[in-house]
Amino acid sequence: MAAPAEKHDVFKAIADPTRREVLRLLSENERPISEIADHFEMSRTAVTKHLQVLTEAELISGRKEGREKIYQMHPEPLTEVKEWLSYYEKFWGNKLAMLKHLVEGENK
Repeated sequence: MAAPAEKHDVFKAIADPTRREVLRLLSENERPISEIADHFEMSRTAVTKHLQVLTEAELISGRKEGREKIYQMHPEPLTEVKEWLSYYEKFWGNKLAMLKHLVEGENK
């Protein structure tokens, strides 16, 4: 009996720049694997491995249409990333407020 596929962590899935670019492409519209692979200077097999990681993280899914597999994005798992990042926004906001105070102070 085959072991169940390992579910990848969303953070690990988006850690790779190639996978982030695949997500960007799929955020525009669904695409066949051949069109996705055309955007990268790597083998179709390598692209397929990236697609598998994104599929296991439930960020994308693919369906068969004839001889082609069409992929579409599912952004819902990215909510976990957004929630994690929201904690750190207070640090960015503080830095921007300090910069604004410094810049406005120099102009007086």
